[in-house]
Amino acid sequence: MNPAAFTPVIYVAAFLAVALIIQVAGSVFFDASASRSRVNRRLSMLDSGMKPEDVYAALVRKRPTLGSGDSRLDRLYEDFFTYAHQAGLGLTPTRVISLTLAAAIIIWLISLALLSRASSAGIVIDGLLSAIGSIVIACLGMFTWISSRRTARLRLIEQQLPLALDIVNRAIKAGHPVVSAVQLAADEMGDPIGSEFGLIVDETTYGLEFKDALANFADRTGSADAQFFAVSVGIQSETGGNLGEILEGLADVIRGRINLGKKVKALASEGRMSAYILSALPAFVIGFLMLIAPRFYTDKMGDPIFWPVVVVVILLYLVGWIMIQRIVNFKY
Repeated sequence: MNPAAFTPVIYVAAFLAVALIIQVAGSVFFDASASRSRVNRRLSMLDSGMKPEDVYAALVRKRPTLGSGDSRLDRLYEDFFTYAHQAGLGLTPTRVISLTLAAAIIIWLISLALLSRASSAGIVIDGLLSAIGSIVIACLGMFTWISSRRTARLRLIEQQLPLALDIVNRAIKAGHPVVSAVQLAADEMGDPIGSEFGLIVDETTYGLEFKDALANFADRTGSADAQFFAVSVGIQSETGGNLGEILEGLADVIRGRINLGKKVKALASEGRMSAYILSALPAFVIGFLMLIAPRFYTDKMGDPIFWPVVVVVILLYLVGWIMIQRIVNFKY
Protein backbone atom coordinates (compact mmCIF):
# COMPACT_ATOMS: atom_id res chain seq x y z
CA MET A 1 0.00 0.00 0.00
CA ASN A 2 1.28 3.45 -0.92
CA PRO A 3 2.13 5.48 2.20
CA ALA A 4 1.33 8.71 0.33
CA ALA A 5 -2.36 7.81 0.52
CA PHE A 6 -2.23 8.40 4.26
CA THR A 7 -0.71 11.90 3.95
CA PRO A 8 -4.02 13.87 4.13
CA VAL A 9 -5.17 11.80 7.11
CA ILE A 10 -1.84 12.41 8.87
CA TYR A 11 -2.08 16.17 8.27
CA VAL A 12 -5.64 16.36 9.62
CA ALA A 13 -4.80 14.23 12.64
CA ALA A 14 -1.69 16.31 13.32
CA PHE A 15 -3.66 19.56 13.18
CA LEU A 16 -6.36 18.28 15.53
CA ALA A 17 -3.84 16.81 17.94
CA VAL A 18 -1.74 19.97 18.11
CA ALA A 19 -4.80 22.20 18.57
CA LEU A 20 -6.17 19.96 21.31
CA ILE A 21 -2.92 19.64 23.22
CA ILE A 22 -2.24 23.38 23.04
CA GLN A 23 -5.70 24.18 24.39
CA VAL A 24 -5.55 21.69 27.26
CA ALA A 25 -1.88 22.25 28.10
CA GLY A 26 -2.39 26.01 28.03
CA SER A 27 -5.25 25.81 30.50
CA VAL A 28 -3.21 23.53 32.76
CA PHE A 29 -0.21 25.87 32.61
CA PHE A 30 -2.18 28.99 33.41
CA ASP A 31 -4.06 27.25 36.23
CA ALA A 32 -0.78 26.05 37.72
CA SER A 33 0.92 29.44 37.38
CA ALA A 34 -2.07 31.14 38.96
CA SER A 35 -1.96 28.70 41.87
CA ARG A 36 1.75 29.31 42.44
CA SER A 37 1.30 33.07 42.39
CA ARG A 38 -1.17 32.97 45.30
CA VAL A 39 -0.28 32.29 48.90
CA ASN A 40 -3.86 31.31 49.67
CA ARG A 41 -6.20 30.84 46.73
CA ARG A 42 -9.36 31.20 48.78
CA LEU A 43 -8.31 34.49 50.35
CA SER A 44 -7.11 35.83 47.02
CA MET A 45 -10.43 34.99 45.38
CA LEU A 46 -12.33 36.65 48.24
CA ASP A 47 -10.11 39.75 48.01
CA SER A 48 -10.85 40.00 44.30
CA GLY A 49 -14.53 40.57 45.08
CA MET A 50 -15.96 37.11 44.51
CA LYS A 51 -18.86 36.08 46.67
CA PRO A 52 -18.13 33.40 49.29
CA GLU A 53 -20.57 30.98 47.69
CA ASP A 54 -18.86 31.45 44.31
CA VAL A 55 -15.46 30.82 45.87
CA TYR A 56 -16.77 27.69 47.53
CA ALA A 57 -18.27 26.44 44.26
CA ALA A 58 -14.99 27.12 42.43
CA LEU A 59 -12.77 25.34 44.93
CA VAL A 60 -15.09 22.46 45.86
CA ARG A 61 -15.99 21.17 42.45
CA LYS A 62 -18.99 18.90 42.23
CA ARG A 63 -18.02 15.42 41.18
CA PRO A 64 -19.02 14.88 37.56
CA THR A 65 -21.09 11.86 36.66
CA LEU A 66 -20.58 9.87 33.50
CA GLY A 67 -24.22 8.79 33.28
CA SER A 68 -23.35 5.57 31.47
CA GLY A 69 -25.88 3.46 33.36
CA ASP A 70 -23.09 1.18 34.62
CA SER A 71 -22.58 1.84 38.33
CA ARG A 72 -19.03 0.48 38.32
CA LEU A 73 -17.99 2.65 35.38
CA ASP A 74 -19.60 5.72 36.93
CA ARG A 75 -17.83 4.99 40.21
CA LEU A 76 -14.50 4.66 38.42
CA TYR A 77 -15.12 8.00 36.69
CA GLU A 78 -15.84 9.72 40.01
CA ASP A 79 -12.81 8.13 41.70
CA PHE A 80 -10.59 9.34 38.88
CA PHE A 81 -11.92 12.88 39.32
CA THR A 82 -11.29 12.68 43.08
CA TYR A 83 -7.73 11.47 42.45
CA ALA A 84 -7.03 14.38 40.11
CA HIS A 85 -8.63 16.82 42.57
CA GLN A 86 -6.40 15.51 45.36
CA ALA A 87 -3.45 16.31 43.09
CA GLY A 88 -4.57 19.94 43.03
CA LEU A 89 -5.63 19.78 39.38
CA GLY A 90 -8.85 21.34 38.17
CA LEU A 91 -9.15 18.79 35.39
CA THR A 92 -12.14 16.59 34.72
CA PRO A 93 -11.52 13.01 33.57
CA THR A 94 -12.66 14.04 30.09
CA ARG A 95 -9.95 16.70 29.85
CA VAL A 96 -7.31 14.32 31.17
CA ILE A 97 -8.30 11.72 28.58
CA SER A 98 -8.28 14.38 25.85
CA LEU A 99 -4.80 15.53 26.84
CA THR A 100 -3.53 11.95 26.94
CA LEU A 101 -5.00 11.16 23.52
CA ALA A 102 -3.53 14.33 22.04
CA ALA A 103 -0.08 13.43 23.36
CA ALA A 104 -0.49 9.86 22.07
CA ILE A 105 -1.46 11.12 18.61
CA ILE A 106 1.55 13.41 18.40
CA ILE A 107 3.91 10.61 19.48
CA TRP A 108 2.23 8.28 16.98
CA LEU A 109 2.57 10.76 14.11
CA ILE A 110 6.26 11.21 14.82
CA SER A 111 6.70 7.44 14.88
CA LEU A 112 4.66 7.06 11.68
CA ALA A 113 6.80 9.63 9.90
CA LEU A 114 9.95 7.73 10.87
CA LEU A 115 8.45 4.41 9.81
CA SER A 116 7.35 5.74 6.41
CA ARG A 117 10.90 6.94 5.72
CA ALA A 118 12.41 3.63 6.75
CA SER A 119 10.20 1.31 4.70
CA SER A 120 6.85 1.33 2.94
CA ALA A 121 6.20 -2.38 3.37
CA GLY A 122 3.76 -3.31 6.10
CA ILE A 123 3.11 0.33 6.97
CA VAL A 124 -0.47 -0.38 8.09
CA ILE A 125 0.29 -3.07 10.67
CA ASP A 126 3.39 -1.20 11.83
CA GLY A 127 1.31 1.96 12.21
CA LEU A 128 -1.31 0.14 14.29
CA LEU A 129 1.32 -1.32 16.57
CA SER A 130 3.08 2.02 16.95
CA ALA A 131 -0.29 3.55 17.85
CA ILE A 132 -0.60 1.06 20.71
CA GLY A 133 2.90 1.97 21.85
CA SER A 134 2.05 5.68 21.73
CA ILE A 135 -1.01 5.14 23.91
CA VAL A 136 1.02 3.11 26.42
CA ILE A 137 3.70 5.80 26.72
CA ALA A 138 1.17 8.66 26.91
CA CYS A 139 -0.91 6.92 29.59
CA LEU A 140 2.19 6.04 31.60
CA GLY A 141 3.44 9.62 31.42
CA MET A 142 0.06 11.11 32.40
CA PHE A 143 -0.36 8.73 35.34
CA THR A 144 3.18 9.48 36.55
CA TRP A 145 2.57 13.23 36.35
CA ILE A 146 -0.76 13.15 38.22
CA SER A 147 0.56 10.69 40.81
CA SER A 148 3.63 12.81 41.52
CA ARG A 149 1.49 15.94 41.89
CA ARG A 150 -0.85 14.16 44.30
CA THR A 151 2.03 12.77 46.36
CA ALA A 152 3.66 16.20 46.62
CA ARG A 153 0.39 17.85 47.69
CA LEU A 154 -0.36 15.19 50.30
CA ARG A 155 3.15 15.57 51.69
CA LEU A 156 2.69 19.33 51.96
CA ILE A 157 -0.70 18.95 53.67
CA GLU A 158 0.76 16.55 56.22
CA GLN A 159 3.63 18.94 56.91
CA GLN A 160 1.30 21.91 57.39
CA LEU A 161 -1.41 20.14 59.40
CA PRO A 162 0.44 19.98 62.78
CA LEU A 163 1.14 23.73 62.65
CA ALA A 164 -2.48 24.42 61.72
CA LEU A 165 -3.65 22.29 64.64
CA ASP A 166 -1.36 24.25 66.96
CA ILE A 167 -2.98 27.49 65.77
CA VAL A 168 -6.46 26.04 66.34
CA ASN A 169 -5.45 24.75 69.77
CA ARG A 170 -4.05 28.10 70.91
CA ALA A 171 -7.11 29.93 69.62
CA ILE A 172 -9.41 27.55 71.52
CA LYS A 173 -7.39 28.04 74.72
CA ALA A 174 -7.69 31.80 74.19
CA GLY A 175 -11.48 31.47 74.19
CA HIS A 176 -12.35 31.32 70.49
CA PRO A 177 -15.08 28.95 69.28
CA VAL A 178 -13.74 26.00 67.34
CA VAL A 179 -15.05 27.27 63.98
CA SER A 180 -13.51 30.68 64.64
CA ALA A 181 -10.23 28.96 65.54
CA VAL A 182 -10.27 27.05 62.26
CA GLN A 183 -10.99 30.32 60.44
CA LEU A 184 -7.93 31.86 62.10
CA ALA A 185 -5.76 28.97 60.91
CA ALA A 186 -7.22 29.35 57.42
CA ASP A 187 -6.25 33.03 57.37
CA GLU A 188 -2.73 32.42 58.67
CA MET A 189 -1.72 29.33 56.69
CA GLY A 190 -0.81 29.13 53.04
CA ASP A 191 -2.02 26.66 50.46
CA PRO A 192 -3.08 23.94 50.40
CA ILE A 193 -4.06 23.69 54.06
CA GLY A 194 -5.16 27.34 54.26
CA SER A 195 -7.75 27.01 51.51
CA GLU A 196 -8.87 23.59 52.79
CA PHE A 197 -9.47 24.94 56.30
CA GLY A 198 -11.32 27.88 54.79
CA LEU A 199 -13.59 25.45 52.96
CA ILE A 200 -14.34 23.74 56.28
CA VAL A 201 -15.51 27.10 57.65
CA ASP A 202 -17.55 27.78 54.51
CA GLU A 203 -19.35 24.44 54.71
CA THR A 204 -20.09 25.03 58.40
CA THR A 205 -21.40 28.50 57.58
CA TYR A 206 -23.72 27.05 54.94
CA GLY A 207 -25.35 24.75 57.51
CA LEU A 208 -23.24 21.59 57.52
CA GLU A 209 -22.24 20.13 60.86
CA PHE A 210 -18.63 20.73 61.82
CA LYS A 211 -17.76 17.03 62.02
CA ASP A 212 -19.28 16.44 58.58
CA ALA A 213 -17.28 19.35 57.16
CA LEU A 214 -14.13 17.74 58.60
CA ALA A 215 -15.11 14.42 57.00
CA ASN A 216 -15.45 16.18 53.65
CA PHE A 217 -12.04 17.78 54.22
CA ALA A 218 -10.51 14.34 54.75
CA ASP A 219 -12.21 12.99 51.61
CA ARG A 220 -11.07 15.96 49.50
CA THR A 221 -7.44 15.70 50.51
CA GLY A 222 -7.09 11.93 50.78
CA SER A 223 -4.74 12.36 53.74
CA ALA A 224 -4.69 9.79 56.55
CA ASP A 225 -3.75 12.52 59.03
CA ALA A 226 -6.75 14.58 57.95
CA GLN A 227 -8.88 11.49 58.55
CA PHE A 228 -7.43 11.22 62.08
CA PHE A 229 -8.32 14.88 62.66
CA ALA A 230 -11.90 14.37 61.48
CA VAL A 231 -12.42 11.20 63.54
CA SER A 232 -10.92 12.74 66.68
CA VAL A 233 -13.13 15.83 66.54
CA GLY A 234 -16.17 13.71 65.67
CA ILE A 235 -15.65 11.48 68.72
CA GLN A 236 -15.04 14.51 70.95
CA SER A 237 -18.25 16.16 69.77
CA GLU A 238 -20.25 13.07 70.80
CA THR A 239 -18.48 12.05 74.01
CA GLY A 240 -17.14 15.38 75.25
CA GLY A 241 -13.66 16.14 76.57
CA ASN A 242 -10.99 18.78 76.28
CA LEU A 243 -10.68 19.55 72.59
CA GLY A 244 -7.48 21.52 73.10
CA GLU A 245 -5.71 18.54 74.65
CA ILE A 246 -7.00 16.27 71.88
CA LEU A 247 -5.66 18.58 69.17
CA GLU A 248 -2.34 18.98 70.97
CA GLY A 249 -1.93 15.22 71.25
CA LEU A 250 -2.99 14.76 67.63
CA ALA A 251 -0.41 17.30 66.44
CA ASP A 252 2.30 15.44 68.36
CA VAL A 253 1.18 12.12 66.88
CA ILE A 254 1.21 13.54 63.34
CA ARG A 255 4.69 14.98 63.84
CA GLY A 256 5.85 11.62 65.15
CA ARG A 257 4.36 9.84 62.14
CA ILE A 258 6.06 12.29 59.78
CA ASN A 259 9.44 11.74 61.44
CA LEU A 260 8.97 7.98 61.42
CA GLY A 261 7.87 8.07 57.80
CA LYS A 262 10.97 10.02 56.80
CA LYS A 263 13.20 7.48 58.56
CA VAL A 264 11.42 4.56 56.91
CA LYS A 265 11.61 6.17 53.47
CA ALA A 266 15.30 6.96 53.97
CA LEU A 267 16.07 3.36 54.91
CA ALA A 268 13.94 1.96 52.08
CA SER A 269 14.82 4.57 49.45
CA GLU A 270 17.00 2.22 47.42
CA GLY A 271 14.34 -0.48 47.37
CA ARG A 272 11.60 2.01 46.49
CA MET A 273 13.60 3.44 43.60
CA SER A 274 14.34 -0.07 42.35
CA ALA A 275 10.62 -0.85 42.58
CA TYR A 276 9.68 2.23 40.57
CA ILE A 277 12.24 1.43 37.87
CA LEU A 278 11.25 -2.24 37.69
CA SER A 279 7.56 -1.28 37.47
CA ALA A 280 7.90 1.40 34.79
CA LEU A 281 10.79 0.10 32.71
CA PRO A 282 9.07 -2.92 31.05
CA ALA A 283 6.05 -0.88 29.93
CA PHE A 284 8.26 1.96 28.71
CA VAL A 285 10.64 -0.35 26.80
CA ILE A 286 7.80 -2.27 25.16
CA GLY A 287 6.03 0.96 24.17
CA PHE A 288 9.27 2.47 22.87
CA LEU A 289 10.03 -0.62 20.77
CA MET A 290 6.53 -0.45 19.32
CA LEU A 291 7.30 3.10 18.24
CA ILE A 292 10.75 2.73 16.72
CA ALA A 293 10.82 -0.95 15.72
CA PRO A 294 7.33 -2.45 15.45
CA ARG A 295 8.67 -5.24 13.21
CA PHE A 296 10.33 -6.64 16.31
CA TYR A 297 6.81 -7.83 17.21
CA THR A 298 4.96 -7.97 13.89
CA ASP A 299 7.42 -10.45 12.36
CA LYS A 300 6.61 -12.92 15.13
CA MET A 301 2.83 -12.51 15.34
CA GLY A 302 2.30 -15.41 12.96
CA ASP A 303 3.99 -17.81 15.38
CA PRO A 304 1.32 -19.82 17.26
CA ILE A 305 3.17 -19.45 20.55
CA PHE A 306 3.39 -15.63 20.31
CA TRP A 307 0.02 -14.68 21.82
CA PRO A 308 0.08 -17.25 24.66
CA VAL A 309 3.51 -15.89 25.63
CA VAL A 310 2.14 -12.33 25.54
CA VAL A 311 -0.71 -13.27 27.88
CA VAL A 312 1.65 -15.06 30.29
CA VAL A 313 4.08 -12.12 30.31
CA ILE A 314 1.27 -9.65 31.07
CA LEU A 315 -0.01 -11.81 33.92
CA LEU A 316 3.49 -12.22 35.35
CA TYR A 317 4.05 -8.47 35.12
CA LEU A 318 0.82 -7.73 36.99
CA VAL A 319 1.66 -10.26 39.71
CA GLY A 320 5.16 -8.85 40.05
CA TRP A 321 3.84 -5.28 40.20
CA ILE A 322 1.39 -6.17 42.98
CA MET A 323 4.10 -7.95 44.96
CA ILE A 324 6.53 -5.04 44.60
CA GLN A 325 3.91 -2.54 45.72
CA ARG A 326 3.13 -4.61 48.82
CA ILE A 327 6.83 -4.88 49.66
CA VAL A 328 7.79 -1.20 49.36
CA ASN A 329 4.62 0.42 50.72
CA PHE A 330 4.98 0.29 54.48
CA LYS A 331 2.20 0.96 56.94
CA TYR A 332 3.29 3.05 59.88
